[in-house]
Amino acid sequence: MSFSRRNKTAGIAAGAAVFALTLAACSGGGDTDTSASGSTDGGSGDEPVTLTLATFNQFGYSGSSEGGDYMYDLVAEYEELHPNVTITYNVADTSNTARENFFTKLGPGGLADVEAIELDWLPEAMQYSDLLADLTDPATDGNWLDWKSAAATDADGRLIGYGTDIGPEAICYNVDAFEAAGLPTDPAEVAAALDGGWDKFFELGQQYTDATGKGFYEENAAVLQGMIGQIEAPYEDPETDEIIALDNPEIKAMYDQITAASEAGVSAGLGQWGDDWAAGMANGDFAAVLCPAWFLGVIEGNAPDGNWNIANAFPNGGGNWGGSYLTVPAGGDNVEAAKEFAAWLTAPEQQAKAFENVGAFPSSPEAAASDAVQSYTRAYFNDAPAGEIYTERAAAVSVTPYKGPNYFNVNDAMVNALRRVDEGIMSPEESWAQFEADVQSIG
Repeated sequence: MSFSRRNKTAGIAAGAAVFALTLAACSGGGDTDTSASGSTDGGSGDEPVTLTLATFNQFGYSGSSEGGDYMYDLVAEYEELHPNVTITYNVADTSNTARENFFTKLGPGGLADVEAIELDWLPEAMQYSDLLADLTDPATDGNWLDWKSAAATDADGRLIGYGTDIGPEAICYNVDAFEAAGLPTDPAEVAAALDGGWDKFFELGQQYTDATGKGFYEENAAVLQGMIGQIEAPYEDPETDEIIALDNPEIKAMYDQITAASEAGVSAGLGQWGDDWAAGMANGDFAAVLCPAWFLGVIEGNAPDGNWNIANAFPNGGGNWGGSYLTVPAGGDNVEAAKEFAAWLTAPEQQAKAFENVGAFPSSPEAAASDAVQSYTRAYFNDAPAGEIYTERAAAVSVTPYKGPNYFNVNDAMVNALRRVDEGIMSPEESWAQFEADVQSIG
C-alpha cells in the first residue's frame, strides 16, 4: 500500500478571498446544462447497475432516506434520468460513525460505491489516496472552489473527492428565549451585539444566563468548532505535521476562555447530537448556536414549533464548520457508474438544490451565485434571507486552518476535555492535564 501526502498548497489558506472574487464574477445562472456536470458513460448504458451511496447527517439528497420532506429528491431524480440504475442510500447518524466505517472497510469491495468523507478527516483519507479512484475530468473543471478541490488533490495530482458543501457560520438564536432574557431580538440588533471578538459572544451569553438561569449555548465543544476554525495552525506544524497543540498558546487561551464560561453556567452542557441535546433545542434549554448553513435543517427538524432567526454575524469575523466530499473507492464493482453519479450529485445545479433542501451551502461558485441560492429565504427562520446571509458569511472567512493527519484525533481529545468540564467530571485544570496525556499518546 502506498501513501500519498496531501499538497500543502498556499491556495487553501486563501480560500475565502477566492470565493468572494469568484462569486462576484459568476452570473446568476440557475440554468446550468446537465451535460456540463462532467458525466461519463458509466451509468448511461442499458445494463442494470445497482449503486450504493453512503453519507452522514444531512446532505439534502433524499428526503425519504434522511427523514425530511425535501423540495428535491436527488436520488429519485437520478434514477429517473438513468432507468438502468438503482441506488441504495445509507445514512450514518454522525460523521464519527461514517469515519469509523470508512477506515475499517477501506480496501477492495469493502465500502459503498460512493462514500462521503468529512473535511476534518479528509487528511487521513489522503494518506490512502491510492485506494480511491482518480476523479480528475476536464468536464468538471470549475465546478468547485479552487481551494476545495486542492484539498482533495494528492501529491500525484489525483483528485480523489468531488466537493459537496462548505460550512460558513452565522449565529442562530431562539427569538422567544432572547426576548424573555431582555436581549435584542431583531437580527440586525443581535448582529450588532455580537460584533467583535469572542468576548462579545461570552458577554452576551453571561447576560442571558444571569437573567434566566439557563445555558446560553448548548455545550463547550460546539463553541470549540467556531474558535478552532480561526487558528491557522491549531494542532500540527504545517511543514512537518508534528503535533504542536500543547505548545500553542492560542489553544490554551481558547480552552481557558471556553471553560471559564462553562464554569459560570453559560454552557447548557448538552452534548451535540444526543437525545438530551435534541430535546433541549425543542424545549428552549439553550438560546443560541453557532450555525453553519447546513445546521438550519437540524434546528428545524429538532424544534419544529420553535421561533428561531439568523443573525448575519460571527464572533471575530468569519468561520467555516464542515464541508464534505464524495469519493469513489477504487476497488468497487461499478467505478465508472459511481464516478458519473458522484459528478452529477456535486454539479452546480444539484448543489443549489441541496441548499434549498437542507441549507448545504454550495462549494460551487456557479451554484452559490445562482438565483436559486441568492433569492432563497427560510420560512422557519422568520423568512430570513438565508442565501444572502450565508454568501456574506462565506466571504467573511479569512482563515482555513491547517489540518494534518492527526487533526481529527487531537481535536477529538480536545472535545473530550471540554466535555469533561461541562459534565462536572473534572475541573478545567484536571481536564487539561488529561488532554495533555491524551495528546502525548497520539502517534
